Amino acid sequence: MKPYTSLKSILAEFFPLHRTLASDDQDKTLEIVGSYMPDTSNYTIENYKPLDPAWTWKVPERYVVHEAYLEILGGERVVDFKDNPLHIVSYSPPVDKVLAFEELQPHLYFNEKRPHAVPWMFKYYDRDWGFCMSKNAFDKLPRDGKFHAVIKSEFVTDPMRGFKLATAVIHPQGGPTPEAGEMIVQAHTCHPMQANDDGAGVVSTIELARRLAENPLPPGSMGVRFWFGPETIGTIVYLSHNENLIPSLRGGIFMEMTGNRNKIAWHHSRQRDHLLDRIAKYVVKNVQHEERSFADYPPNDERVMNGPGVNVPTISINRWPYDEYHTTDDNLDIIHDEMLSDAAAVAERVVRIFASNYVPKRTFRGPVFLSGNGLWVDWQENFALNRAIEKIMMRFEGEHSVFDIADQVGLDYWMVREYVEKFRAKGFVIPLPIPSEAQAA
Repeated sequence: MKPYTSLKSILAEFFPLHRTLASDDQDKTLEIVGSYMPDTSNYTIENYKPLDPAWTWKVPERYVVHEAYLEILGGERVVDFKDNPLHIVSYSPPVDKVLAFEELQPHLYFNEKRPHAVPWMFKYYDRDWGFCMSKNAFDKLPRDGKFHAVIKSEFVTDPMRGFKLATAVIHPQGGPTPEAGEMIVQAHTCHPMQANDDGAGVVSTIELARRLAENPLPPGSMGVRFWFGPETIGTIVYLSHNENLIPSLRGGIFMEMTGNRNKIAWHHSRQRDHLLDRIAKYVVKNVQHEERSFADYPPNDERVMNGPGVNVPTISINRWPYDEYHTTDDNLDIIHDEMLSDAAAVAERVVRIFASNYVPKRTFRGPVFLSGNGLWVDWQENFALNRAIEKIMMRFEGEHSVFDIADQVGLDYWMVREYVEKFRAKGFVIPLPIPSEAQAA
C-alpha cells in the first residue's frame, strides 16, 4: 500500500489516461488504484472475455487507438488524439476519408455553453465515428475547405486482453462473518481526462477503504466489498458472472463526482425507505446536503445494483451538478482535497452504522435483573440512557435492528449499540443479521 500526500495526487496519476470501457490505459488505472488500496483488502483485477454474454448485454471489446486526427486538406491539423483523448468520440470505428465541410459536420461535436472547452462524447454501441473540439475551433473551420479525417482504431477480442475491473474486500475485526453478508461500495474508472467524473469518486473510495482497514468494523459486522470498473456495463458484467454473490449483498453505495465545491447530494435507494436510506438520512442531518430520488440525475450503477433481478438497496453520494461536466474543464483545477475527504467521511459513517448493525433477539423472559448483571445505568451518569432502558429491552423481539431501536428511543446509534452489546455478551440477546432483499433470480 503506497503512501500518498493527498487524494488529489492519486487522481493526478491516472487523470490524463485514455480510460474507456476496455483499454490499455484503463488497465493502468486499475493498477494505480490497487497500489493505494490496503494490503489486507486482497485487491484483484479481474479479466472477462470480450463478446461473452452478460445477461442481455455482451462484454465489450478492447478499444485501441493507434492514431486519430482531423486536418484541413493541405493545411493545419485541427485536432489530434495524441494531444487529448477527448478529441475523438469514444469507441469510434476506423475512418480515412477526405470530406467537404457539409459531410464532416455531422461528425463534429462541441459544447455551446462552454465554447472554449472540448466536450467528452461516446458511442460505445452505435459505433459511429466523430471528433470533439471547442466551439471556438469549430467556428474557425473553413466552410469551403476539404478535410482529412483519420481514425486508426481496432476492437480487440483476444481473451487475454479482455475487459477488466477490480474488487477488494475489507473484513471486520476477527475476520469475515458470512451470515452477516456484505456491503458494496462502487466507483467508475472509465471517463478519459475527467477529474471529477469519476476520478474523484475513485479516490474518495480509496480513502474509505483505507479508513476501514486502519480502524476495522466491530467483530460480526458485514464485510465491505470495493468495486472499480467501467460505468454500467462493468457492473452488469461483474454481477452476471458472479450471480452467487448477489444474495449476500445487503446494501451498496455508489460514489462519484466528490471533488468539486458543491454540497453533498445523496440519492435514495429504489426501496425509498430502506434501513440504508434511514441511516443515510441520519448521517447527513448535520451536513449541508440535498436529498434526491433513486436514479435521479445523474443516474449510475445503482440502476444495475438496485435494478431488476438484483435489487440490492443502493444509494448514491455525489456533488453534482457542476458546469464543467463532460468537458475538458472537468480537470484537476476544480478538485479540492477537503471535498474528497469529506465525501469519504460521509460514506464512512453510513458504512460503519449499516455494516455493524444487527437485529437483537432476546433469550430472556421477564425484565432483566439489570444491577445483578452489570447492566444498570446510573441516571446521574447517563440520564437519557437510564430513561430508555425499558424501551430498549421491549424491542428485543427480533423485529427491530439496533439502529431502529436507537432511532425510536431518540439516542445516538453507537451509544445504544454499546449498551446492547452488553446484553449480547451476557447471552441475553443473540444477533440476527440484517436480512437480504436481493433477488436470487
